[in-house]
Amino acid sequence: MPPSWIARLVALDGAGTTFRTSKALGAGPRLFGGLIAAQALAAAAATVPGDRLPQSLHAYFIKGGRVGVDVEYTVEITRDGRSFNTRRVTAGQDGVPIFEMLASFHRPEATLDWQRPAVMRVPLAEATTVVVPPESWADYFEARVAPRETTPEWPQQPFWFRSREPIEDDPVLRACALTFVSDLGMVSTARPPGAVEPGPGGAASLDHALWLHRPVDPNQWHCYDAVGVSHRDARGLAFGAIHDAEGALVASVAQESLWRI
Repeated sequence: MPPSWIARLVALDGAGTTFRTSKALGAGPRLFGGLIAAQALAAAAATVPGDRLPQSLHAYFIKGGRVGVDVEYTVEITRDGRSFNTRRVTAGQDGVPIFEMLASFHRPEATLDWQRPAVMRVPLAEATTVVVPPESWADYFEARVAPRETTPEWPQQPFWFRSREPIEDDPVLRACALTFVSDLGMVSTARPPGAVEPGPGGAASLDHALWLHRPVDPNQWHCYDAVGVSHRDARGLAFGAIHDAEGALVASVAQESLWRI
């Protein structure tokens, strides 16, 4: 079977702690932040032992990346412990940093498994409207929302998603796929109530955090639900959760977005 779409996107050139890629996707001339984060996670994972799995990432979007310009990823080995490994990744174009991320990896441990009971605002059976994004690359995932007056061009929370093609049974690749989709819809969720859409450049991701709680299978349906919680100083904050169809909490997300209205 040929490599999946996420395997192709995060296959980086290089070795050691320096990597490079020309694979670029975005809306217009700007790189999609979820792709940069997924590639940065893959670069970090390439420097840790295979038994250490992605646990969390905290990223800052420093400058808008440009489609058509190679991206270089430099990994700093900050800590190798008995249970955790920490890496700092800097992404740059033409020698200028555009993105920074701190990623943590954890050796699985046998312990209890508890979560707060899931509350699905939109059950899968009610998510019958298919979202068709204007950008062809965003169609890697099938996305559905509950029927509404106007079908959104991009998935808006809450939405259900799954990969359109099989993704390998590889925890790092699957974590990269989840990282990719975790950036969808969070900027619009952070929009202040009653605010109109800004002009070009008026809204953008500032920082992004993702916690990976349980193994994820992107080939199956998952619900991504998020809510805006604060807006001040042109910054909007949104919290999100990703559950599988059985209600297991797979990941938690937080993102602050710039909203110049």
